[in-house]
Amino acid sequence: MTLYLQLFWEFFKTGLFAVGGGMATLPFLYDISNKTGWFTHAQLADMVAVSESTPGPIGVNMASYVGFVTGGVGGAVVATLGLIAPSILIVLIIAAFLKAFRDSKYVDGAFYGLRPASTALIASALVTRFTAVRILAALPLCCTASSGKRSFLPRCSFCSHAMCQGSKAGTRSCSSDFPLPSA
Repeated sequence: MTLYLQLFWEFFKTGLFAVGGGMATLPFLYDISNKTGWFTHAQLADMVAVSESTPGPIGVNMASYVGFVTGGVGGAVVATLGLIAPSILIVLIIAAFLKAFRDSKYVDGAFYGLRPASTALIASALVTRFTAVRILAALPLCCTASSGKRSFLPRCSFCSHAMCQGSKAGTRSCSSDFPLPSA
């Protein structure tokens, strides 16, 4: 029981003070590692790799991972709840204040002004993603040396050689249709 309370408290503090996304939790996780000995710094590097490659928020994934390693499934649930509890409490407090001031013309004006700003942020993210997809789609493709089939590997940005399996920069070890730079 004390392990669960300690897990909850450590991740509650992390969730309360780590502002800026999952990577902002890393200093807190190093501190937890040093204080408790639940995991080593090498294990923390593995946690980051696993958390980045699994779906979901990185901070929540790391809390679940640490909780599972230290206390099994119950530890994973407790650590995750500890991490998200501060956010839930803050949202509930803000909602209570907004409900009290909902009829205020200033609050109404603020929300009216936030609508175009949030629309612009969403549009900006859309344009950024669309541009990235267009850039990737415009990259020339090469074929692999072993199979001769088209692959979705872009050309090297340093030497413009197609990054084919088994090829070396500046040599024609694949049957690419694209010219190589002269050496």
